Amino acid sequence: MIQYITEEVASPKFDKRRTNNWIKDVARLHGHKTGDIAYIFCNDERILEVNRQYLQHDYYTDIITFDYSDEKTISGDIFISLDTVKSNAEEFDIPFLDELNRILIHGILHLCGHDDKTPELRIQMTNLENEALDLLKKQ
Repeated sequence: MIQYITEEVASPKFDKRRTNNWIKDVARLHGHKTGDIAYIFCNDERILEVNRQYLQHDYYTDIITFDYSDEKTISGDIFISLDTVKSNAEEFDIPFLDELNRILIHGILHLCGHDDKTPELRIQMTNLENEALDLLKKQ
């Protein structure tokens, strides 16, 4: 089951059924099925708190993914700062929903085993995000 939870922010407006189908399609393309996935939409202060408490990182970020997946089924909690998604969308001069979709699928790609810790891996991750976003446009 894919859940969308909010903590101290308004829920973003998007087609959850379409998004769920897209997420399942992307997971399947990467050799996985979806299990329990919880997106937790929050503000910058909450994601900073999570980053400090669980990862010992003292900085803001747009997404933190906690992976509970097994071999073929992806599961996890994905915290997304809507404040940072909004500021990134403004910085890149793109619609908020486009940036939100990129971040939503970024977390799924992490659960599928993809990493972005090096510049080379970041390029690969961006390419995978773009492929997934192209798939969403076709749905």
